[in-house]
Amino acid sequence: QVQLVESGGGLVQAGGSLRLSCAASGRTFRSYAMGWFRQAPGKEREFVAAIRWSDGSTYYADSVKGRFTSSRDNAKNTVYLQMNSLKPEDTAVYYCAAGNGNTGSSGYDYWGQGAQVTVSS
Repeated sequence: QVQLVESGGGLVQAGGSLRLSCAASGRTFRSYAMGWFRQAPGKEREFVAAIRWSDGSTYYADSVKGRFTSSRDNAKNTVYLQMNSLKPEDTAVYYCAAGNGNTGSSGYDYWGQGAQVTVSS
């Protein structure tokens, strides 16, 4: 069993920055890759980024590449999503998840509770 607890998020003006955190616990969480997804009202959940505990390798959706950065702190069992140059279209509920590291949400077995990110224009 894996537990994921998110923190961060909030309201920011366009061009601003926010950081999300996702603390993982449980016996097997390091056997999973960590993903970040987001879901805007009326839209499907979409892939944002993925990171591996083992080597910190990352992968990003084209829509956030160059603006968002995912990192991990193995000592704290926490992954982060640093979001810079935010745009109104980044407004969504953001979720961290543990799974296969691919872009499809069906490949993830455990999910955090979600964090609201709102970007005003």
